[in-house]
Amino acid sequence: MTQIPSTFPVGRIVATPGALTALQAAGQTPHEFLARHLRKDWGDLSAEDWQENELSLRAGFRLLSVYHTKLGEKLWITTEADRLRSTVLLPNEY
Repeated sequence: MTQIPSTFPVGRIVATPGALTALQAAGQTPHEFLARHLRKDWGDLSAEDWQENELSLRAGFRLLSVYHTKLGEKLWITTEADRLRSTVLLPNEY
């Protein structure tokens, strides 16, 4: 995987089996969604949740992004508060 410029530490990047299956079915890779997450493009969040992520960046809380694959499957990316791990997952895998 190529290096993705990041505006915050993301730690180890992992993906759940369900997320990988959904991405494969859509012909997409985690890279395109991770790149958005790392640029602080939080995806399909409400304005309130978008602001919460901005606060979380400053205060050191967990971050959440929500995206959809080309087939409409919802994906989440979370970065833990300690910034040691980021996970690509389906909401039902949380």
